[in-house]
Amino acid sequence: MKKGVTVSDGDPISELYASCFRRLVVQLYAVTGDLTEAQEAVQEAFTRALMAPGRFAGLENPEAWLRRVAVNWARSRYRRRRMLDGLLRRIGPPPAVADHSPEHLALLAALRVLPEGQRDALALHYLVDLPVDEVAATLGVSSGTVKSRLSRGRVALAALLADTDATETGRIDVRS
Repeated sequence: MKKGVTVSDGDPISELYASCFRRLVVQLYAVTGDLTEAQEAVQEAFTRALMAPGRFAGLENPEAWLRRVAVNWARSRYRRRRMLDGLLRRIGPPPAVADHSPEHLALLAALRVLPEGQRDALALHYLVDLPVDEVAATLGVSSGTVKSRLSRGRVALAALLADTDATETGRIDVRS
């Protein structure tokens, strides 16, 4: 949300959410045929309303605007999904890359604990095998920043993985 935007009782967007969210979901469900997709479309519409509260407040029929945004979002998503499905039919399914080994799952869990910058740098450099300069370009930061994030991330990751190893071997009682 933008700075200064709050959602609370008495807020027009909150009141509109309370009064028409379910109705909009039912309407979008009829359009999409998928309840989860309908809920996501309506949530996206409300998110966009929250991003421009001044403009939204001036609408003559805010529920109609929300409906239009949700329908457009659902249609766009459907078109993108159809294009991807067509591509996958032509090239075949993507290769299976999921590694379900305990070590890999522990690594992924530890990465999720790290700050976003460190996690992104580590993942792009070590898991995707991008060089530091390409990681920097992808993240929009300097190479020095990437090197710093990699260094700090490796230290933090080592500590997290050491804790995981100790827990799994019974050296640490996780109940305490």
